[in-house]
Amino acid sequence: MSENKASLDQYIDVFDVQEGVVIAKDKSLRAILMCSSINFALKSSQEQNALIYAFQGFLNSLDFFCQIVITSRKLNMTNYLNVLQEQQTKQTNELLQVQVVEYINFIKSLTEMNNIMSNNFYVVIPFSAINTTQQGAFSKLQNAFNLQTKKDATFTPDLFQQYKTQLWQRVEFVVAGLNSFGIQAVPLETQELIELLHNFYNPVDVGIELAEPGELQPQMG
Repeated sequence: MSENKASLDQYIDVFDVQEGVVIAKDKSLRAILMCSSINFALKSSQEQNALIYAFQGFLNSLDFFCQIVITSRKLNMTNYLNVLQEQQTKQTNELLQVQVVEYINFIKSLTEMNNIMSNNFYVVIPFSAINTTQQGAFSKLQNAFNLQTKKDATFTPDLFQQYKTQLWQRVEFVVAGLNSFGIQAVPLETQELIELLHNFYNPVDVGIELAEPGELQPQMG
């Protein structure tokens, strides 16, 4: 198992996550913004053109690369249904028991007939103290295939804060640019980044789970 983990680790470009920053094995940093979406199809043609020009202007204002990532996950109803069934068995109110059973059957039939997906939108913002234009051909080839030779991507605390400050200047610039045409963007915190990366590298193991329902109470009136 340990040998298998070690062999897989070479294909994972992440070295560490701390203070809301992803540290890659090549010592470059990443911040990830979770972004809201706009229903483009419901906009008028004039509004659509305005959004296109605003987005074009935002892209032209950047002097660094950004990556737009869209993730789609099937809605995982298993835990939600289990909690409902558990609460249904505990109910002493017969009418409420019947209502819960009907609701469970409705959710099951809905998910069986429809492949319900949840989409999330992210912007990945990089910062590297190494100027890639000065790298040799071999280094560029390594980066292209994610074959970094340096395994130790640690920083001194002062150097990390210095690089993080410069990264956050880019973050603030991108957030302001996205807000200018109606997209809200929020940087992910450390735990959120870890969960996102885990889900990305383990797509089979995860799904989007609904929050557990609160204590069921009969509705009067």
